[in-house]
Amino acid sequence: MRRRKLKPYVLPTLLVIGIVSIMFGTAMLQNNLKSTEESPMSYVTNTIFEEEQPVINETTKIINPYTDTSVTIGKNYYDYKADSKTQENSIIYHDNTYMQNSGMDFISENIFDVVAILDGTVTDVKEDETLGKVIEIKHENNYISLYQSLSEVTVKKGDLVTQGQVLGKSGTNELDKDMGNHLHFELYIDGTVVNPAQYLNKELQTSENKEQ
Repeated sequence: MRRRKLKPYVLPTLLVIGIVSIMFGTAMLQNNLKSTEESPMSYVTNTIFEEEQPVINETTKIINPYTDTSVTIGKNYYDYKADSKTQENSIIYHDNTYMQNSGMDFISENIFDVVAILDGTVTDVKEDETLGKVIEIKHENNYISLYQSLSEVTVKKGDLVTQGQVLGKSGTNELDKDMGNHLHFELYIDGTVVNPAQYLNKELQTSENKEQ
């Protein structure tokens, strides 16, 4: 068999084509890499997502200690800044003694369910000769709610309760005998008794950064 020889100009031509192909491939690869680095998704990931901070700002609304719509206010909290008529309605008369009401009294002709105003832990359940059955609940943010004059109690000390959970039923006591069926409710914040009317149906800030 005869060997065929390549013509002199063939090898240089092939060499040039190979070099051009390599250069073209390299340029395309660099282009692709640059396109990936500058893609919108890459930009969003490196800016918006990385700079986003978690927002912790939850609020809870304090509810009334009852759900029955027939319930009304029988006695107000005694407020030194209130008008004389409101203050007069905030005086308790018992055993020939006048006392300032340290809470609010909710009344109804019918016995009604008494519910927790917030999630919390039952810290005390007792029966008092003057105040009737009493429940104390500790909540977050150093809130303590007190429910007195109950005829029935459905929780015990140490129970975890949820907002709106039935704690017992309204009743009567010796201190406010003239009011008949009612609930005496008190609210404490950081150990100080406050006017419940200023907190019921209001938002309670529970965010970790509420002081910021």
